[in-house]
Amino acid sequence: MFDVVVIGSGPAGYVAAIKASQLGLKTLCIEESSDAKGNANLGGTCLNVGCIPSKALLDSSHRYYEANKNLSEHGIKIGDLELDLNSMMKRKDDIVRKLTGGISGLFSANKVESISGRGKVISSNKVEVTKNDNSTENIETKNIIIATGSKPIEIPSAIFGKHIVDSTGALSFDEVPKSLGVVGAGIIGLELGSVWSRLGSKVTVIEALDDFLPMADKDISKESLKEFKKQGLDIQLSSKVTKSLEHKDFVTVTYEQDGKEIEKKFDKLIVAVGRSPNSKGVIDEGVNISLNNGFIEVNEFCQTSVSNIWAVGDVVRGPMLAHKGSEEGIMVAERIAEKHAQVNYDLVPSVIYSHPEIAWVGRNENELKADNIDYKVGKFPFAASGRALAVDQSVGFVKVLSENKTDTILGVHVFGPAAAEIVQQALISMEFGASSEDIALTMFSHPTVSEAFHEAALASNNQAIHIGNKGK
Repeated sequence: MFDVVVIGSGPAGYVAAIKASQLGLKTLCIEESSDAKGNANLGGTCLNVGCIPSKALLDSSHRYYEANKNLSEHGIKIGDLELDLNSMMKRKDDIVRKLTGGISGLFSANKVESISGRGKVISSNKVEVTKNDNSTENIETKNIIIATGSKPIEIPSAIFGKHIVDSTGALSFDEVPKSLGVVGAGIIGLELGSVWSRLGSKVTVIEALDDFLPMADKDISKESLKEFKKQGLDIQLSSKVTKSLEHKDFVTVTYEQDGKEIEKKFDKLIVAVGRSPNSKGVIDEGVNISLNNGFIEVNEFCQTSVSNIWAVGDVVRGPMLAHKGSEEGIMVAERIAEKHAQVNYDLVPSVIYSHPEIAWVGRNENELKADNIDYKVGKFPFAASGRALAVDQSVGFVKVLSENKTDTILGVHVFGPAAAEIVQQALISMEFGASSEDIALTMFSHPTVSEAFHEAALASNNQAIHIGNKGK
């Protein structure tokens, strides 16, 4: 009998399992994916075919792009530059192996047991595991945490095949496509499109929505669209894919735009229109747990209608982000151990690892206006940052939104160098209820790109030092 059985070993599942074991609970983690030896392939989508490999390729492709396009401005001339895609992919795979192997080590160090197989909740205290040889084993437990993650959405007009791939397939091309189509201009589409564009692909991004990055602040969306186009991404908004057809060596895609049908030919097509929760077949019909469009329904503490069954990460409501899932996993483990814990869903940061980076936390202007909140804006461009200019990354800005009367920071939005790190600084401040004045009175190292956050906070009260203030 286990105290906790976790189904899924992604960032939500493996973190929940480790935390539960650290709290003295006997814990087992079940993972469907396995390696050639039949051992559980830990880490989930994030470590194996998502966050980590994509960031490895984003870094490698950016270095290649810099060497090919920009280093001459620094007095560095490189002749006969050559791309070795196999070595780039090997580096990516080595990083994945190192990190997934690291989770096995963490499980061992924290006394978490793991098993390879497909887990299914068959009662409030029993999980059925179907192993690779199709044999089954029933495991009894006091608590169950479902952390089965998500999978790429396949659309009827672009069925996956040889040349039409999902985000996983886009991480393992054996050659750089001369032409590449990307369906979806969200986080995944922009990141993968950026990778292959830097490596030489002519990339067209086809987006059904009228607005670019509607979930981001309007200023971020506007400026980042300009920059992506400048970098060579052909972004087609208000464009709905209606048909795609695979041929021997290419794919043709038809999409509607302004009432017209447009057909384009690509070597490869990446479908990146979002992800859907992996909930099918995870819960037996006899277990009284509700689903909403595939998402397992939970309360604010990730508890289902069955009190000892919990669900975390991509399989429940909220943004499909690794860090959100991890925090939910920790919260649930602590609540099972009868400790007080909760997740602040108002402060879940979002990052697009393009170059420049895009990141934000808290509310944006449209949201504040919709709620009739009286706010003020502080904004500082990286073009006025000495550090940003010195490292040749002066595109973008930091934007701070504060409540007009109390000066409390409500949102921070960054487009530019180290955006994710700057937003993390802001998030820590916001967790403690900081005001713009609090940031303005804080000493920042010079020269750093983080000083842009300092100046934006100053600007919200018309006190910026290194740009002109408009006055009240």
